[in-house]
This record gives sequence, structure tokens and C-alpha cells, in this order.
Amino acid sequence: MSESQEKTFAPCSTSSERPRSCRTQCLICKNVYTDPKILPCLHTFCLDCVRGLQQFSVPRTRGEGESGSGGSLDCTESAACILCPLCDYEVHVPAAGLRGLTSNHLILNDILLESLKRSDCRIVCDLCNDGDAERRCHICSTNLCDFCSKAHRRQKMTASHNTVALRDLQGGNERLVQPIICSAHPAEELRMFCETCDRLVCRDCCMVDHRGHNCDFIASVISKHGIFIRELLKQTQPHIGALQETLQKIAHARQLVQERLGMMTKEINNFTDGYIRALENHRNQLLKELEELRAQRENSLNLQQIQLEQILADMRTGVDFTEHLLTSGSHVEILLTKCVAVNRLKQLNKIGYSTHPGEDDGMQFQPQERAGQCDGFEVFGIIVTKAVDPSKCVLQGEGLHVARQDQSSEFVLICNDQSGKQMGRGGESIRVSIFNKKNKECSLKTKLQDNHDGTYCFTYTPLVSGSYVGCVCVKGQHVQGSPFTIAVTSKFRKHPGIFHCCTFCSSGGQKDVRCGCRGTMPGGYQGCGHGHKGHPGQRHWSCCGKLTENSECSGTLNGNTYQSLVRTVAL
Repeated sequence: MSESQEKTFAPCSTSSERPRSCRTQCLICKNVYTDPKILPCLHTFCLDCVRGLQQFSVPRTRGEGESGSGGSLDCTESAACILCPLCDYEVHVPAAGLRGLTSNHLILNDILLESLKRSDCRIVCDLCNDGDAERRCHICSTNLCDFCSKAHRRQKMTASHNTVALRDLQGGNERLVQPIICSAHPAEELRMFCETCDRLVCRDCCMVDHRGHNCDFIASVISKHGIFIRELLKQTQPHIGALQETLQKIAHARQLVQERLGMMTKEINNFTDGYIRALENHRNQLLKELEELRAQRENSLNLQQIQLEQILADMRTGVDFTEHLLTSGSHVEILLTKCVAVNRLKQLNKIGYSTHPGEDDGMQFQPQERAGQCDGFEVFGIIVTKAVDPSKCVLQGEGLHVARQDQSSEFVLICNDQSGKQMGRGGESIRVSIFNKKNKECSLKTKLQDNHDGTYCFTYTPLVSGSYVGCVCVKGQHVQGSPFTIAVTSKFRKHPGIFHCCTFCSSGGQKDVRCGCRGTMPGGYQGCGHGHKGHPGQRHWSCCGKLTENSECSGTLNGNTYQSLVRTVAL
């Protein structure tokens, strides 16, 4: 291995790894792995345990995740799936069945090393398949009996190979690597990598199924693929810290909520003690409302915690697996497992999550506010929560009703609480959609900007003129003025003519040049002139006759007339 390759697969600074005894036990059957298979979520289980999982069918559009040839992309077919028992990840069963899942050779090697530590374990020689193996050649990755070991040293090609006694490996943590045999050619070991098909191949595969493909030895390509996986791993690792920090914020928010609830309960009890009988019912009502508020915010925080903990668990699984693969895996194992690891890390990097708690302690008890009548007595004291009220949110801006084709338009949403006051903070759950009134499938891509002061700016650019319908919802409810209609007019027409005083002056006295104001002059002049019929009395556009310089053209003169006028002025 070259120096660059050694740097590529240097150990990463990560959390502690699982003990080897735990890594060799299936989490479903609790026994030592038998034919371990890696799911796309990077969890590993025995093949028989995976077969025991319940399968179900899901509709899938042809072309998702696979390159079908000749088929229509609109064709929908049913795909068999299973759910990972640890993270509920949806796993599509390969076309070759569950046996087609990637095998976990890292675990198989750990199992072999564990078996060497047992006194009752008998390992057969890999060459003669008869005698008990006593030594191991690390270069050939084979276990040899005493006779085959001596013969191995006598052969010219393997005379320089050093062998190690298996009993010397029983007490150490040295890693054993077993050769991986080609499934299509059992006599050949996987020693090549096909860049065209992105998979490991043997020598016979290069001559048959992969003839003409870009194939190279593993030692030549391992550095490039290892660097790619490590860069993807570096992009994934920061998510763990962000998730852990967010969970700590949630725990702190829960503590603040609990403290605030306790203080409010004490305030409510102190206030209602003065009303011996009439205020007893009022106090009970306030406590009931407070309990509902506590349950609402607790449930919201619990739901966010569960979701983030699952994302964190998925991130840790992906990072730990990939780190273990890069740290402990051989070149063959890394390339063999590369696709499933890379796909999972890409999926994890696309997961979106909020780094702020969904609830805060923005609530208070206001004892001076009138609470109405209770048992014939006027009572005071209400609970106020600083929460957005969709019915009090308003929309503003010219882009609510009119827009122009191919030009950016915008409008603003102002979020208010129940009292009609602006929230003063962002982070609300807002959904916006703008679609064509006649064709609902024609929707506009809308950009949302959170100003973090209770206002949100929406920007959109219509590509087709017509009538559109817009909807803005906060927490799943329409705000004031939603839905609304937007009239999109055609593109802004620029003036092809010139902004002049009259045709006679701008054309240099030519008779055949006309003007959009439709003024004429005696003597056969088809254009306008100062003080003559049709002249507007001020500067105007020659193409349409409009008097405002910064205006949209509405002229009907043909292009030849424009070109003639412009050419004349240029001369």
C-alpha cells in the first residue's frame, strides 16, 4: 500500500467502537452471525433473520433507483420491501432476492478471529481441506496445515511469504482477512475493480462479462475511492454534533417550561385563594387550561425529540459503519461495500431538521385581565401564550394581485398573535402554493425568506401569463386574504422607436417617415411636426405616441418603419 493510501485509511477520531463480541452477534436472533447481510441503512443481520422479516408491497414508478431500458417512465409497478427492525428504514428487496444484499465481510473476519480464541474450534486447511490448520499466510490470506505450510515455503512464488502460527493469533487483536471469491467464477478471487460497472470483478470476469470495460487492479483504484468516501464521511460527521446540541437545547427548553409551569401554578393558587367559594371554579378552570397547555407543549417537544433521536441514531450508524469500514476493512471489502455506504451517507446528508426547539416558555399568567363572570362574580386572571394565530395573520404587497410575465414579484406575510400583535420572531410553519387557475399542475416556484421578526417575504417569477390562485397557510390554516387571485400579464414591451419632439426634426425632414402619434404635415409629410395636425404638443415616443418616457410600448407600426426611423436618426 502506498503512502497516500495509508493516509486515506488512517484511523478516524470517533467515538468508541463496539466490542468485537457484540459485533459478531445478530441483534435479532442474539446468536453469532450466519451469512451476515448489510441493509441500505448500514444495519447488519443474519440472512435467515432478514428472511423472517415480513415483506410488503409498495408502488414504485419504474425508473426510481434503477435504469430501465425501453420502458416508459410513467409505468408504475409493485416492489417488495421490508422494514429494518432497528430504524424502520424501507428496504427494497433486490431482484436476485434477499441473498443479493451485500455481505458483511468485516463481521465474517471478526467471527473467524473469535473462533480462534476457542479451544474447541477446529479450522481446516484451505489447501488440502483435510488437515488441521496450524499456520496462516497473511499475504495469501489462507490457513495451512503443517504439511501445506512447508510446501508453501518450498514453492518459488511463495517462498518469501511469512506464516504465523494460529495459536499466536488467539490472544491478540490482529485482524484476519479472508479472500473473497467471485460468485460467477468460484475458482477466482476478486482482485480487480470495474470502473464502468462500479463493482469488484475477478480475472475471468474481465475477459467475459466485462470485456472492453475500464477495469484496473484494486491497489490502483483504492486510493481514489477511499478519498471520496472519506470526504463524504467528513460531510456527515458534523450532523452528529448539531443533533446532540439540539437535543440539549430541547432538554433545557423542557426545564424552562417546567419551571415556568411551576411558577404559574403558584401564582394561580395565590391569586385564587382570596376567593373562598366563587373563585374556586375559576381556579380549577385555569389549572385545566394550564394542563392542556403543558400537554400540548410537552407532546410537541417529545415528538421533536423522538424524530431528532432517530435521525441521530441513523447518523451514528452511518458514521460508525463507514469509519469501521475505512479503518478495519481491506481494499476489497471497502470497494465491495462502497455503494451501500455511499448511498446511505448521501441519504443522511439530505435529511433536513431544525436546530431549534419547536416550543419555548413564551407564556405567562396575567392576573389583572378580566376573565368574565364566575358564579355571578367578576373574576380576573387569564393565561396568555405568545402563539401565532393564523386568523390574525395578514398579507401585504402588490404581488398579491398583479404580476408580470418573466418579472419577479413579491408579497409579505405578517404573523400576529391572538391579540393582533406582531410575533417578533420567526420559525413558524408556513406553507405557500401558487398555481394556474386553469391548469393546477402548472405551479410557481416560490422563495420564502424568514426575516426573523414575524414577517416573511415570498418571491415568485411567473413564466406564463394568465390567472393564478395563491394560498398561504400557517400551521395548516389559511391566513387572512388566503386564497387570493393573481393576474399575470404579458411581458413588458420596450419601445423600439425613439423619444422625440417631432418626426420632421428626428428624421431630418424626410417625407415618408411616420410617427405613432399619427400626426401629419402639409406638403406630403407623413410624420408629425410642431404645431401641425395630430402633434401632441410635447415630446413623445415615435413607435406608439405615448408621452411618458418610462412606459410600456403599445405601438402598432411595423418593424420596417422603426428601422427606417432609427437609421435616419443615426445618420
